[in-house]
Amino acid sequence: MTAIDWPDSPLDAVDAAFTALTTGPKPLLLDLEPLREGTDLPAGRPSLPALRRWLLKHPRSFAARDAVWTELIRRARLDGPAWVIAATALAMPSLRRYAGQLRRGWGGDAYDLDAEILTGFLTALRDRVDLARPAPYASLCRAAWRAGHELHQRDGAEAIPLPEEILEHVTGPRTPRRPWGHPDLLVRRAVVLGIVDAEDEQSYIDVRLGGRAIEPIAARLGLQVDTLRRRVERIDARIAEAVCDGMLEEATSPQLREKLEKRAKQRARIRAGRAATPRRLIAA
Repeated sequence: MTAIDWPDSPLDAVDAAFTALTTGPKPLLLDLEPLREGTDLPAGRPSLPALRRWLLKHPRSFAARDAVWTELIRRARLDGPAWVIAATALAMPSLRRYAGQLRRGWGGDAYDLDAEILTGFLTALRDRVDLARPAPYASLCRAAWRAGHELHQRDGAEAIPLPEEILEHVTGPRTPRRPWGHPDLLVRRAVVLGIVDAEDEQSYIDVRLGGRAIEPIAARLGLQVDTLRRRVERIDARIAEAVCDGMLEEATSPQLREKLEKRAKQRARIRAGRAATPRRLIAA
């Protein structure tokens, strides 16, 4: 397809790119064998269009859907633009349905609405969806719908309720609002006191406060994803304890500072010892 006849609609453009990726002598494929345990996924390496059809025919195969979408999101984050297109195209039936629903009562350009829905989806695909939680596809769909709905509302159109399919099979607690000061300042204070190691400050802020995807951050640091996730969770626990105990107040006793410094040095020794052990990836 040439630039002259490339589709004007952002959603049509994704479909055109997906067709190019899934046809020809070397089509993009997803091996389902590693994903089948505990699911009813078919065997082998079906074409991506065939996989999309299977998912549409099995809307209540939640375990299969979670397994497929966890892998698609991981690949989209780590393996390049082809998998971004593939993931978006597999979600296309839902994205088009949302676009059709949101166009009702809205007088703007349909392509602008399509672009907003697509932007919401891609932002969640790149950074916002936590693969440690269930129902990653529902989270992607919710982000796409929300982005389109916000544009719909800015034009003064009547509100449209969230589609039931997005509400279905969505679990996991929401993060409560923090009752103290700006989170960045709190983390900085925790670093100054030695509650958070300086080398972990930016990755913690990126994951917890910035909502960035953990997989690329772990890859950049040379860590396994589970290792970085455990490290972030331990920091969560230390900060929570510090908040409850009042350690992050401006006034801190010399004795407390000495205690926190000793703990930080102990963590550094443990991490250095683990780093010295030959491994393919650091597991500190």
